Amino acid sequence: MAEYDQAKRELCFKLVYDGPALSGKTTNLIELCALIAADQRGEIMSLETSNDHTLFFDLLPVRFSAPSGLNICLKLFTVPGDSTLDSTRKAVLSRADGVVFVADSQRNRTTSNDQSFESLVNHAGKTGMALESMAKVVQFNKRDLPDVMSEKDMHTHWQASGWPLTFASAVDGTGVLETFTALVEQIYRQVDRRYSMSSKHGVSERSFVGAALGI
Repeated sequence: MAEYDQAKRELCFKLVYDGPALSGKTTNLIELCALIAADQRGEIMSLETSNDHTLFFDLLPVRFSAPSGLNICLKLFTVPGDSTLDSTRKAVLSRADGVVFVADSQRNRTTSNDQSFESLVNHAGKTGMALESMAKVVQFNKRDLPDVMSEKDMHTHWQASGWPLTFASAVDGTGVLETFTALVEQIYRQVDRRYSMSSKHGVSERSFVGAALGI
């Protein structure tokens, strides 16, 4: 649940990048760090990363002022993809306001994607998260690799989930910004419903997203 600090007039959201091991969650944050204006984000903080596996979590804080004057804080987390760290994944996911599920586009990773997504849904249920009403995106990463599923097959396979899909090659930044923007647009709609920003302050979805990116 988003937290509001009245003294700072700051609304803080927790956004989590979930997905199987080595799907590119940390790479997404690294690329975002390069794309978002330096004065609006901190440095990536990684806790206990070894052999390209995140053992606890990564954190990238983003702070900006919306055109309405409301201060927005986005705390971007990644969860460890290793299934043996299930309790840590559950703890990081707890109280999230938005989720990006980073899936691996390679055909031989379909089962891993499905198992990790099922784990996400189970954790959400146990922690009281309402996935159906929160900001969420599935990113199919690693589109630059051989033997990837077609976008048509992915839409068919994931249609039942009801999650919006994006496609990316996070290692070179392709699709990273589009995924983040898709999530922030949904966050805007949540804020707008609660604070009537568009009617009271003339704040558009585009201007809100632009403020988040520092453009």
